[in-house]
Amino acid sequence: MQERRVGRSGLRISSVGLGTMMWGRDTDEHEAREQLMLYLDAGGRYLDTASSFGAGASEEMIGRLLIEVVSRREMVLVTKAGIRRDSAGTRIDVSRRALLADLDQSLIRLGTDHVDLFVVHAWDPEVPLAETLAACEQIVSSGRARYVGVAGYKGWQFARAATLASSGVAPLVAAQAEFSLLNRDAQGELAEAVTALDAGLIGWSALGRGVLTGKYRRGTPPDSRAASEHFASYVRPYLGGRNAQIVEAVTTAAKGLDAVAAEVALAWARDTPGVASVVVGARTASQLHVLLGAQDLVLPTPIRQALDEVSLDV
Repeated sequence: MQERRVGRSGLRISSVGLGTMMWGRDTDEHEAREQLMLYLDAGGRYLDTASSFGAGASEEMIGRLLIEVVSRREMVLVTKAGIRRDSAGTRIDVSRRALLADLDQSLIRLGTDHVDLFVVHAWDPEVPLAETLAACEQIVSSGRARYVGVAGYKGWQFARAATLASSGVAPLVAAQAEFSLLNRDAQGELAEAVTALDAGLIGWSALGRGVLTGKYRRGTPPDSRAASEHFASYVRPYLGGRNAQIVEAVTTAAKGLDAVAAEVALAWARDTPGVASVVVGARTASQLHVLLGAQDLVLPTPIRQALDEVSLDV
């Protein structure tokens, strides 16, 4: 698997990262172990998690696997903080208190003294940006993270944050954002800001929340995310309408390339100029095995152009 620099920083990550949002909830430890072993065999070294994934269960599982399956030193470990989910719903808090407390707990669960990239999980208009960035400086200065980045920022938000942070010890090296043929918003002002400020773009949900696999073309499979209580509202906005036309175009391209739709969708996102990496998550090892088949797939220029055109207004 290809390794890429994140912007102009010294951080290097795999072109495809292994997302763990479902670990500890929909994916048990046996399946997680199988996924990690498949990913390592494919040459991957980037694990992506967050303190909010499974209320910490994802990080706990990774911590055990970093002892049993692979050495911590061999992995690029990324975690996020600033989003909390409980019975009252989802709450954003990127205050100094919240970020430091969340990261301290993450490190305990992960069984390590540092992460390679710490990501502020969301923009919070209620907390002064200077406070959030000061917390990031403290995190890097204390050795708890090697680099810092942000997620869920708009272009102007990233530009403001990165500019303020550029003179300190913790410049922003990455921006994480949803990015797929069904959601190309990150290719606008965010990508321009990220490139101009020498950072790297890390895309997530390259398969359009699973819709670009084509599994929903004939309805909703009973074992799919769209059929689950906690993911139905997450997938539903991408079903039907113009998105269905894009899915058909991806499926047609896959047939012509002797590939599957998921491989084509992933290759398109991964090889978009300016993208350092794309994070993929799978519920099962067999699903991940299919996705990893895309690492050698390079889309011919005419097919890439066709997919660009059909998804241009998304």
